Amino acid sequence: MAFVLAGSLRLHVQRLPATAGACGPDRPVVVFLHGLVVDNLSSFYCPLAVPVARAGHEAVLYDLRGHGRSQRPADGYDSRSAVRDLFALLDSLDLGGRPVHLVGNSYGGTLALHAALARPDAVTGLTLLEPPLGGAWVENMVDTLSAAALSLEDSAVPAELLTLRLRKAAHLTSIADELLNRTSLIDDIAGSRTFTPADYARLRCPVLAVCGEHSELVPGARELVRHAPHGTLRILPGLGHDVLKENSGVLRETVLAHLEATAATPAPVPEAARPRAGALVR
Repeated sequence: MAFVLAGSLRLHVQRLPATAGACGPDRPVVVFLHGLVVDNLSSFYCPLAVPVARAGHEAVLYDLRGHGRSQRPADGYDSRSAVRDLFALLDSLDLGGRPVHLVGNSYGGTLALHAALARPDAVTGLTLLEPPLGGAWVENMVDTLSAAALSLEDSAVPAELLTLRLRKAAHLTSIADELLNRTSLIDDIAGSRTFTPADYARLRCPVLAVCGEHSELVPGARELVRHAPHGTLRILPGLGHDVLKENSGVLRETVLAHLEATAATPAPVPEAARPRAGALVR
């Protein structure tokens, strides 16, 4: 493991070098953004990060602010701070000005979108796995997190898990308790700005959204690709929200194909110089 200072924040990072001969100085670095609270960089490691590195793409995984082994300050869990953390980390890693392809799972997908809108010059592609989009997800997420916070406050569950020698579960439960009850995370999520069709229309890079057939997030993903100039939606049959765990083989093939197509695409050009293309849904 490695710890990198991103601005004033200490982040836990894993960096996987490309192991295939296709890697080059102009090839995007693939950066993975995980979901909220009990998630961390390990979710990506075997299903996607290792295959991505073996396919010739350098991969960077890190625990978001407050998650996993990263530093857990009391505040700064809004999307603007998350984007600032991301680019401070990339600056610290000294990638030589190479563009990045962001792969975001669940809430990490919304952060990837915010990053692409904030720094279109630096983001050459997006892969969004079950991204929660639209206004309803904020209210639903806040309700879910608030209920979890109440259940964990002064809970004996972590200690009980330790007595059962379930150390990993106890550790994750303790992190969730600290995030939900001792930081501004819930309030910051409640204050999130949701995306609009105009936001999607400003996206300059290719965007792949992947959702399970039975996921409640499919309508939001359809709205995204309807307005994104270079948007594609892939729906995986028979699956729900957690496509990262439920069918890693099909997902791996889908993501690698998108990465190869994106790597072969020229860097984003200014909006005024680029013709409008229709959204592609399949």
